[in-house]
Amino acid sequence: MGIDECMNRFSQELIKTWTQISPRFLPFADAATPDLPLSRLLRLSLFQVSVGMALVLMIGTLNRVMIVELHVPASLVAIMISMPLVFAPFRALIGFKSDNHRSALGWRRVPYIWMGTLVQFGGLAIMPFALLVLSGLGSAKDAPVWIGQLGAAVAFLLVGAGLHTTQTVGLALATDLAPPESRPKVVGLMYVMLLFGMIVSALLFGAALADFSPGRLIRVIQAAAIITLLLNVTALWKQEPRRSRNSIPQTIESDFHESFKTFAHGGNAIRRLVAVGLGTMAFSMEDVLLEPYGGEILQLSVGDTTSLTATLAIGGLLGFGLASRILSRGADPFRMAASGALVGIPAFLLVIFASPIQSGLMFGLGTLLIGFGAGLFGHGTLTATMNLAPPGQAGLALGAWGATQATAAGIAVALGGIIRDVVAIFSNSATGYMSVYIIEIILMLATIIIMLPLIKSNTAVSESRMKRQTPQVVARW
Repeated sequence: MGIDECMNRFSQELIKTWTQISPRFLPFADAATPDLPLSRLLRLSLFQVSVGMALVLMIGTLNRVMIVELHVPASLVAIMISMPLVFAPFRALIGFKSDNHRSALGWRRVPYIWMGTLVQFGGLAIMPFALLVLSGLGSAKDAPVWIGQLGAAVAFLLVGAGLHTTQTVGLALATDLAPPESRPKVVGLMYVMLLFGMIVSALLFGAALADFSPGRLIRVIQAAAIITLLLNVTALWKQEPRRSRNSIPQTIESDFHESFKTFAHGGNAIRRLVAVGLGTMAFSMEDVLLEPYGGEILQLSVGDTTSLTATLAIGGLLGFGLASRILSRGADPFRMAASGALVGIPAFLLVIFASPIQSGLMFGLGTLLIGFGAGLFGHGTLTATMNLAPPGQAGLALGAWGATQATAAGIAVALGGIIRDVVAIFSNSATGYMSVYIIEIILMLATIIIMLPLIKSNTAVSESRMKRQTPQVVARW
């Protein structure tokens, strides 16, 4: 049996369940077209599933294990998890380079996605050995602790660099394959699949680690590395058409600096990016703290706290689904994003008040609402970015949105861990966690204030368009 037949059979079996589900139950299913059927679109979205799995592993399972079971300081863990911040600002540049890449094989996107996959796989391959040193088990008990800490930091950096490259260029490939009118819906579907990957991964990791041991954790990470490679290869298989050398552009029409300058001068782009950054920080500062908070303050088990990541992702999926339905009717995406920030305020209040009354149910509800608000906010800002992107710069706009979001999330994660530790020194652990959640509420309010001019501006533009269209409608009648 040839490799083509094997891959085709594997991909057909993988998406068989999906294609049997009625499209009305799949968010963004109407993004499919005759040239890009839903089966092919779902297979392409598997790279987002691997990204979601890596995110759950880093910001969900590993941060709790290192802080609670391995007794690594929360500030150090936060810095490790924020290591991908070093690479995040290059997302816009990577997207721009993949737009103009010249390959002897006739591909633009595939080389970048494949390289990102290998880097992500390498980080996951290194991570078990670093955690073995941190645990002090077996022959690693005599190794210096700093070797494990350095190895873990390098592993986190490689996984982050790989997933940023894979996600940025993968989304660009999705927009290449989709017709212009359905590209925002395709990008939305990609992010729904990211949340799906997070939900499934969190549930599987939680089940596998219910009876926790360092050896079991290492096996889970090794399995995640293999699954990442399989998912991304399946997602890429026969997706990007190969172009002849004559059809490959010989020169780049403009450099990155000029292209970004054009993007920055249109449609309040800088204010939009500031709003994205503030809102992302507001929804991300607790990423490294939610599971340790549940384990240390509410006395939840590793399996229970890992399931919180699934709860967060389910809330995000519900937010994306609701936002998709409302925005498809012509609603203001900036107003949708501001509504997401507004939902985040009571969500964090629930998380805060779960501590004094020791309520796991209230904590879970707050976590669900955090994901729901983040889904509304993310879809609103993503839709606005796509709608207001200058002609021919949709990929750059996606890269700038992703770079801002990833950079803000990295800064927020690091600050969250540091603030928690500093406050805990002068008070106690519970106060350290709560101080971070209060800061996030303040950031939510700041995000809403920053977005008010964008809401008014977009409303004015919509009214102007309706006035211009009214005489045409009357003339037709």
